[in-house]
Amino acid sequence: MSARRDPRDRVQVLDEDGRVREGATVPDIDDESLVEMYREMRLARHFDTRAVSLQRQGRMGTYPPLSGQEAAQVGSAMALAADDWVFPSYREHAAAHVRGVGVERTLRYWMGDERGNALDDVHVFPVAVPIATQVLHATGAAWAADLRGDDAAVLCYFGDGATSEGDFHEGLNFAGVFDVPAVFFCNNNQWAISVPRERQSASATLAQKAHAYGFEGVLVDGMDPLAVYQVTTEALSKAKDPDAAADDAPGRATRPTLIEAIQYRFGAHTTADDPSVYRDDDEVERWKQKDPIPRLETYLREQGLLDDEGVDAIETEIEAEVAAAIEAAERTERPAPTDMFDHVHAERTAQLDEQAAALERLRERYGDEELLE
Repeated sequence: MSARRDPRDRVQVLDEDGRVREGATVPDIDDESLVEMYREMRLARHFDTRAVSLQRQGRMGTYPPLSGQEAAQVGSAMALAADDWVFPSYREHAAAHVRGVGVERTLRYWMGDERGNALDDVHVFPVAVPIATQVLHATGAAWAADLRGDDAAVLCYFGDGATSEGDFHEGLNFAGVFDVPAVFFCNNNQWAISVPRERQSASATLAQKAHAYGFEGVLVDGMDPLAVYQVTTEALSKAKDPDAAADDAPGRATRPTLIEAIQYRFGAHTTADDPSVYRDDDEVERWKQKDPIPRLETYLREQGLLDDEGVDAIETEIEAEVAAAIEAAERTERPAPTDMFDHVHAERTAQLDEQAAALERLRERYGDEELLE
């Protein structure tokens, strides 16, 4: 295991033109997986475009776009082993897809169907809309895995705004004290809704916050999928084999890592947001020059792994996959309003029964048209 990185040094493998940087080491990933990484990123971008369009047409509820953040999500999720767990926020559609959550299920959730958040068959926890609450859940799950002796790690995603929440600090402090097998992945997309990164913290980096809790912080170019894959792979390895890194940090926690992935969201915070109010077009265009998809495509073409025919085939496949998922999601019968009470706990509590009964009384009094349309 390599010595701890300085959290001020940003890890990068590909430059903005898609060429390997001088002195950089390309991670050990096979050719098939590299092409699959590109396909997943392209699918995420196409899905995102279609989802925003569906919301604008009134066919879906409020939706959080991810364009610009594909490299961070796909690169990190592909580093996971089958038994590892993902704790997402609300924007990790691409990471969830890599882990086996189909496009249709994601669409159903954002169309208001809680059954889309039923993830019993994959190692992905439900979407967490409250900011930073999943940090506590991830830390607890990682501690439980350690106590059971499981050979598994936990990868927890959150945005830069989450680092201003108490749950973030409490979760990381606990993770350091109990040395849990967790990787905390901060998608620093520069904006917490309308609040810029510089108003979130006076720290030079967010990654360095890990030092306050006794473990390693790593800064990475979040729009470089190979760099993200590399640092996440290393962090997961350390989480599962702390003895290998013990010599680098005697007396300190060795399992947890905080990764800060520098990136940008090209679109709005959600479809209920108007980013033109708080950021200018020049800023967006500057960041679009770092777009992760053409960067990886250039690299794959130069390696002889991709050509025009291959790109066209991938585009055709993902368009068909997303179109079929939209059709299936819209064909699904809408859930009853009271179904939402069935997806809070494994079994309904007395309090949930009371809330469901109260909703039924309101429906009888006012009618669904008044309440639900």
